[in-house]
Amino acid sequence: MTDTLPAEQAPALADFSSFNLHSILAQALAKNGFEKPTQVQQRAIPTILARQNLLVSAKTGSGKTLAFLLPTLHHLLVNANYYAGTRALVLVPTRELGQQIYLQCQQLLDGSPLKAGLITGGEDFKKQQTLLRRNTAVIIATPGRLLELLTLDVAPFENLETLILDEADRMLDMGFSEDVLTIAKHCSEQRQSLLFSATLTHAGVLKMADKLLKRFELIALNTLRDELPHIEQQIVLTDDTAHKQKVLAWLLENETYTKALVFSNSRLQASALCDPLRDKGLRAIVLHGEMDQKERQRVMKLFRDGVVNILVATDLAARGLDIKDINLVINFEVPRNGINYLHRIGRTGRSDETGLTITLVKHTEWNLMASIERFLRQNFIRRKIDELAGKFQGPKKLKASGKSVGGKTKVEAKKEKAPKIKVRHRDQKNIGKRRVPKAKEPEA
Repeated sequence: MTDTLPAEQAPALADFSSFNLHSILAQALAKNGFEKPTQVQQRAIPTILARQNLLVSAKTGSGKTLAFLLPTLHHLLVNANYYAGTRALVLVPTRELGQQIYLQCQQLLDGSPLKAGLITGGEDFKKQQTLLRRNTAVIIATPGRLLELLTLDVAPFENLETLILDEADRMLDMGFSEDVLTIAKHCSEQRQSLLFSATLTHAGVLKMADKLLKRFELIALNTLRDELPHIEQQIVLTDDTAHKQKVLAWLLENETYTKALVFSNSRLQASALCDPLRDKGLRAIVLHGEMDQKERQRVMKLFRDGVVNILVATDLAARGLDIKDINLVINFEVPRNGINYLHRIGRTGRSDETGLTITLVKHTEWNLMASIERFLRQNFIRRKIDELAGKFQGPKKLKASGKSVGGKTKVEAKKEKAPKIKVRHRDQKNIGKRRVPKAKEPEA
């Protein structure tokens, strides 16, 4: 996955002509009064035209429908194949949304040989079955009714080129998660997958993205402050790992929480954190991906039941966590990217409850932390703990991106490898052998 630029840094496009869309689409846009692309259209259309998988977070009413329809229909028109069956599938949570997308699709395809079809509950079953059998290029459907049809028709999506999930967060709220995954298994593995959601902080959206999108680009038009007003996000600057351990223990001893999650980037680090916390009388336990299922279930039960109230975990273990009453999340190490950060903080602040997230940052992690802030368009609250004040107070000079200016840090300099010295093969052969000096020739 590649992190994309924040929305405000995306190049502005004057009008839809900048995308060089198929003439049929250009005419339809002009006819229906569409002149300038919205922000989500500016960001998403070029990526979809490049046939990349995409996860988009943008509010309802931002123009998401055109953002995925235009590049998808352009691809179908430019790469004509009228006997390939269904080539694009749009899954939606409700009949009303399906009808809306279908009508817009019809407007865009006016005058083209491509056909679109709508499959929702409450309509004639046999007519919808016919749509799947008659080379309908674009199908817009609700998951429940479509899954009914798939039980009767074999491989109608074997040539599918694009799978789109619109309002994925709402679809998950309505219990369509398993239906969507089952439908995806009927689709070609070589397809492009696009997932649009009003939020990235829904408990299941990122899980769904991980399962359906594989490698993907992310466009997040909602700032984290907009999405999570009830979660306070802090960073604490630290000197090194030993200093971090002291700060971690202090936070767990002094913060008010019901349950706390502590994240590390590795299994070894997670395991190493647990015993020192227990030595201080804290009820901590560790969870990581290399534990067998029985042990993981035991750990989760202890944490869920409140027998222990501190869970030290890795990202791999964290992705499946869905536990109530977690109101403190501490990142012992800065996550490797913005997606992992979202996974972590998404464990708290559920159902509009308040939550606190704290990330411990040492000097070698500053640039990574700055990248995550920029990626999420969020400035985390800087916090100082007077009892454990460190020497590192942040870089003296910063770039516009928030990253530090200047040479390498002391730690990075130590890690630099010594210059390589060329060793000849004949010298290597003589390593360990005793060198016998040549005898001098007698003087004349």
